[in-house]
Parts: sequence; structure tokens; C-alpha cells
Amino acid sequence: MERIELRSQAKIGVLSQKMPNACSAQLIKLNWIRPFLPEWVIVKWNISNSESSPLGLIMDLETGISQNHVKRESWKTVLTLAYQSLGVVYGDLSTSPLYVYKSTFADDIQHSETNEEIYGVLSFVFWTLTLIPLLKYVFIVLKADDNGEGGTFALYSLLCRHARVSSLPNCQVADEELYEYKKDAAATCLTPKTTFGPRLKSTLEKHRVLQRFLLLLALIGTCMVIGDGVLTPALSVFSAVSGLELSMSREHHKYVEVPVACIILIGLFALQHYGTHRVGFLFAPVVLTWLLCISAIGIYNIIHWNPHVYQALSPYYMYKFLRKTQRGGWMSLGGILLCITGSEAMFADLGHFSQLSIQIAFTSLVYPSLILAYMGQAAYLSQHHAIDSDYHIGFYVSVPGKLRWPVLVIAILAAVVGSQAIITGTFSIIKQCSAMGCFPRVKIVHTSSKIHGQIYIPEINWTLMLLCLAVTVGFRDTKRLGNASGLAVITVMLVTTCLMSLVIVLCWHKSVFFAICFVCFFGTIEALYFSASLIKFLEGAWVPVALSFIFLIIMCVWYYGTLKTYEFDVQNKVSINWLLGLGPSLGIVRVRGIGLIHTELVSGIPAIFSHFVTNLPAFHQVLVFLCIKSVPVPHVKAKERFLIGHIGPREYRLYRCIVRYGYRDVHKDDMEFEKDLVCSIAEFIRSGNDEPNCAKDDLEGEDNKMTVVGTCCTHTDGIQLREEDADNIESAGTSELREIRSPPLTQPRKRVRFRLPDSPKITRAAREELQELVEAREAGIAYILGHSYVRAKQGSSMLKKLVINYGYEFLRRNSRAPACSLSAPHASTLQVGMVYNV
Repeated sequence: MERIELRSQAKIGVLSQKMPNACSAQLIKLNWIRPFLPEWVIVKWNISNSESSPLGLIMDLETGISQNHVKRESWKTVLTLAYQSLGVVYGDLSTSPLYVYKSTFADDIQHSETNEEIYGVLSFVFWTLTLIPLLKYVFIVLKADDNGEGGTFALYSLLCRHARVSSLPNCQVADEELYEYKKDAAATCLTPKTTFGPRLKSTLEKHRVLQRFLLLLALIGTCMVIGDGVLTPALSVFSAVSGLELSMSREHHKYVEVPVACIILIGLFALQHYGTHRVGFLFAPVVLTWLLCISAIGIYNIIHWNPHVYQALSPYYMYKFLRKTQRGGWMSLGGILLCITGSEAMFADLGHFSQLSIQIAFTSLVYPSLILAYMGQAAYLSQHHAIDSDYHIGFYVSVPGKLRWPVLVIAILAAVVGSQAIITGTFSIIKQCSAMGCFPRVKIVHTSSKIHGQIYIPEINWTLMLLCLAVTVGFRDTKRLGNASGLAVITVMLVTTCLMSLVIVLCWHKSVFFAICFVCFFGTIEALYFSASLIKFLEGAWVPVALSFIFLIIMCVWYYGTLKTYEFDVQNKVSINWLLGLGPSLGIVRVRGIGLIHTELVSGIPAIFSHFVTNLPAFHQVLVFLCIKSVPVPHVKAKERFLIGHIGPREYRLYRCIVRYGYRDVHKDDMEFEKDLVCSIAEFIRSGNDEPNCAKDDLEGEDNKMTVVGTCCTHTDGIQLREEDADNIESAGTSELREIRSPPLTQPRKRVRFRLPDSPKITRAAREELQELVEAREAGIAYILGHSYVRAKQGSSMLKKLVINYGYEFLRRNSRAPACSLSAPHASTLQVGMVYNV
């Protein structure tokens, strides 16, 4: 890691030790509840003049950015979010009654007149829904959010920050000065540490094998989520359409079911580009109607067929079920497992909503409706034992005859919504994966300008659609689709359980006893279901394994290639001494304009620069070595976006700019980004005059002195940039702000002005530097990007040559170019080719 001296203009407040004694006493009194509070609970002290607090100090518990935001929202807003979450988060989970009983009684067990099988299955369903979605996810896992974001990589990001391990090669000590890092550090200082936690943290930091295993675990969970995104839509829609079997003969039904399901799936994926916000309001009424429908039918069946079916909720019936069915009952757990498909979406889609809204929706509506639906089906089946075909075990046989067609329509619509939940989660986790450098660059479209985190990835969307259609046409069977989907679901849950155990120790600073209890309790349950799903490997469960293996290979190859190219850049970077030896003109012709040299390096001069000036001795009058990097936090505040510093003396007009984004941040378009970049450099020039540490006698150390500068909107009292067309320049009027303008040009493309506040005194050298920056901005900005050809160096192993020369190079050619992620206009882009022998 490269150490950077950080001089931030905006001091981030932390909890001071100089608290009044009374407040310290109140804090000490709260220490007894700290072992029961998650790490994300941060103690924030606000100054107040209220009479109710004579000391003027009020303690506020806030749960990160998103949770604090929700806390300030009205109940009307929270309930609105809960309503929207029905259409995005719970669609998949709510449609599970369509196929659970049918998949469970497919082959392994038979429905007998003793009802021990159906009562045992109902008991398993009830306790599985209670322990996994309700207890594990709603009350525990949702609280492990990464400042409002959820999913497998959110847990991995938390562990990276607390254990100081990261998959990103260009991490810096300066990144730990970000607000999200400091918030974690403040919580750590206020939380009593266990003896095991620091030892585990030290072990992870020392052994790179353990770090790679942790990353591999997160990637396996991500790949299984993608596999679930292929299988769940096919299973949900196919099961809903299977209701047509009661209205036509088997011969006609098999020719109608698959085409109708494929048409619905194509329409579903075609709607994705409209975004989660529109889809949520469109689909939420459907899920609400579906939940009310299945709960009402369940109540009817309970009252009409078997009012005593509630007795089957006792765990004793699970024991009777396994005792009678033995191996068949164990294998049938793969069908029972399907009752919790979609539970992971509660955590994966957390960034789209809020923790409280998801909890309210599940506990008050989704959970009771599902329990009533399963009880109603069991009550009906307990009085109907004639099983001439598997029709009599499905969902639709328990629906009253007059309601079957309306219920069929609602079920198909609900299945479409159910598929939306996992598709949305797949988009979110792939975006996180790509930001962390573990997935090839893809086009990410933000579908809402008002609501953060709602994205659409075209390449992934159409890939999922093709795979989903292939699975639907290939299997044409609910049983094999259920086997495949079940294995993907339970694998993701096992990965979440493993990562959560580390979060409990490293992030929440709880005793290792709590982590062991968590793993043993939930891990044992999930391992039981995992074994029952894995035994059906040849009956459809091989599909998620194959899909996950392919995506895992892609992620590992991309990560390995990216890491090797960065190591090559570090080993071949040009020293500062070489640059200083060229003199102020750098030994080349300096032309008008700003040259942005894109690089992954956070220090030193990239080899692309020396390669370029060696072959073409001309460059722009202002050079900016631009590094756009992701940090393992969900969001970076706008006031902490840029790290800017001089390279060499001031008269060289060389700058280093490091732009930091969180893995859930929105990258701005080229015009807005250019404005923020130029304005931030200008603010750095203005503020740098008052910095005592900017000593010019230490030129070698200049490269390591960086200043935190925010975007234009964060320093309203500083320099502001105004750009106008030459034909539309208004006449100058009186203003409280002084202006630096560029000299008139013959045919200027645009007029650029810096509006400076009156208060600070700007030296002559700084004013000349600002003047030159204005002139360069008017002349235009050119993006210089490296176009590297990566090859394994001589003497490499055959495996390395295969991975680098073929695998990584294939992914590079077929993924988005760095210019796309930078939003650089093609007309202003210049690529410099280099061969990387890694």
C-alpha cells in the first residue's frame, strides 16, 4: 500500500475525548448494551439548546446513511417504500406456493391416507420460513448492511474495511480518511473488543491465501446469484402457466405450456430497461392482490376442509415425517427448500429500499400470507388422497373451481413479478462486482435520476434471457427446474452464513461464541437442505453448478489479468527524477489544451507517458494524470471525491488527480465530469497557496502530497466555473466575485470564467496558473488512454499463457473499453498502444 500525506480542507468530525463528565458517564452506562448492538450502530453527539437536556448534549443512535435517512422519514414514506418492495423484493418469495408441494411429492414420497407426509411437509415449510427468512434475514442479516447496501459483496466490503484486506490493488492509506472508514473506526473505538477478533484480523492481514479464499467465497456466492437469476424466472413462470393443465388435455397442454412461458419471459426481460421505480409501482399491486388471494383461499380451505391443520405446525410432525419416509423424506427436502426461494433478495435489494420498509412488508403481510397459503393447501390435500396424477398435488387443485381462471391470471402476473426480484438483485451484485475489479466492464444504465441504486445492465439482461429460455425449453419440467433452483438458492445462503460469522466477530466485535452459534444453528439447517439438493445433481441440479463455474472462471481470469497488468504498471512506472530532468517544458513542445492521461497508478509517472513523448515529442500545456478508482465503500461523499496534487514544481503544470467512487456510486457523464475536474483543480490551486506544507524545496515529495477537494457543488464559497458560448456572452456587470477570464480568441468555441471569492488573497503565481488553466480549458480536453496488449512473458507456465493470452485477452476485447467507463467522447480520445509482458 502506498502512503499518501493527506491535507483535507474539510475536517471530518469524530467523537472527541473531551466530552463533559456527565456525558461520559451516560456513555459508560450504555456500555452494558453494546455487546447486543451491531457494529453499525454509531453514537453521534449533537449539540442542542433544548431545556430537556441541560447539558446541551443529546445522544442519537443512527444506523448508517440509509438507516438514518429512513429514521427521519415519515411513516407514510416508510409504508410507501414497503408497498413498493412487494413488487421488487417479495415477488419471488410470494410465488413459491405454486410449486413447493408439487416438487416435494414429485418422486421421493407419496401422499398417503395417514396424512403424515403432508403434515410433515407443512411443519418443515413453517419452520423453514420462520428460521431462515424471518429470523436469519429479517432480524440478523439485514442489520449487516454496508451503509444501506446489501448483498454478498456488501458483506465482503465490510470485512475488507475492518480487516484491512482488499481485492483492489491500488488502495491507499488516504482512502481510510474517507467518512465511511472513519465512521467504522469510531464505532470500533467505542465498542469493547474481544481477544479473538484482533487475532483473526491479524491472521487475515498476514496470509494472502486466506484473503484469496475470502474473495473466492464472495465470488461463489455472486455466481450462484447469477445462476439463480437464470433459473428462478423460468421456474416461477413455468409453474404459473402449468395451471392450464386443469383446463385442457395433457396432449394439448404440453404444446401450449412452453411457448406461453417463453413469450412471457421475453416480455419480462424486455421491460427491464424501464427501471425498478416504474416496475415497482406497476408490479406492487399485482403482488398485493396475489398475497391477499392466496391467504383468502388458504383461510377458506382451512375452515372448509380441515380446521385442525394448525396442529401440524408442531415440530413433532417433522420427526414423524422423517421416521416414516427416511431416505425419501430426506431427498424431498430439495422440494421443501423452494419455499424460501427469493429470501436472499431481501438483502440483495436492500439498497433500493430501506431496512425498516422491508421488515414491515415481510412481517406484516408476506409471512402471514405464505403460512396461510401453505396451511390451506395442506388442509385440502389432507382430505383428498386420490392421486391419479400429479395434478392433485399442485397449487391449482386447492383453488375453488369457480376461481381458477382468475387465480391463474393473477398467478401468471405474480410469477412475472417474482422473476423481477432476482433479476434486480443480479444487476446490483454484478455492478458491485465490476466496481471491485472482479467482473469485466459492462454498460451500467441508471434508470432513475431521483432514486439512487436503480440500474439496468443490457449485456447481462439479454444473457440472462437467452439462458432462461434455454433452460425452459430444455427441461420443460417443474421438478428438474426446482432441483436446479434449489441448489443455487441454498448455496447463496450458505455463503451468506459463512461471511456473516466473520462480520459478527470482525465488524460487530461480538464474542466468537455468537459467531459459532450462528454458523452451527443456521449452517446445520442449510447444510441439510444443501445435501438434499446436491444428491439430485443429475436430475437438474448440475445447471447452477455449470453456470456458476463458467461465471467463476470469467471472474477469476479477469481479476488475475487485471492484477497482473497493474503490477506491470507499478514495476515500469517512470521515476520523478526522470521527469525533473526534462525541465519545465518537459523537453517537448507544449500545445494548448488539457491532456488527461488515464492511468491506474496512484503514484509515479505511467510508462504510457514516456512511451508517448518518445514517439511524439509534443503534449498539452496542462497535463493531468487521472486515476479513477473504486474503494470498498458503497458511497464516497462529493466533498471527498478528488485527491489532487502537483507533480514536480508548479511551473511544470503537471497534476495528479485521483477520483474515488464507491461501488454503488453513479459515474457522471463526460461534460459534468470535466467541469468538476477543472473546477476542483482550480480550487486546489487557489487553496494551495495557504498550505504551509507545499514546500518547493522538496520536489521529490511533492508527488506524495495530495489534497482532498470536493466537486463544484461542495465548495460554493470557493471557485466556481462558468462556461458560455462565445455568441451568448452577456455584458459584464457588477458582481461581488472577481473573475479570471481568458484572452479573446479569433473564433473561440466557448468562453470559460473562474469566479473567485473576494476574501482570499491569491498570489501572482497562482493567478498565472489559474489563467493558464482557463486558456487550456477553452482549447479543449483530450483523453489519452492506454491500449495495452497483454501477453504472458517468456518462461511462463502453460496455464498462465492460456489464462493471459487467450482468456483475459478475449474478455478485454469483448468488454467495455476504459473510455466507456470514463465517459470520454470518442472525438477527444487518443489511444496509445503498449505491449504488457506480465
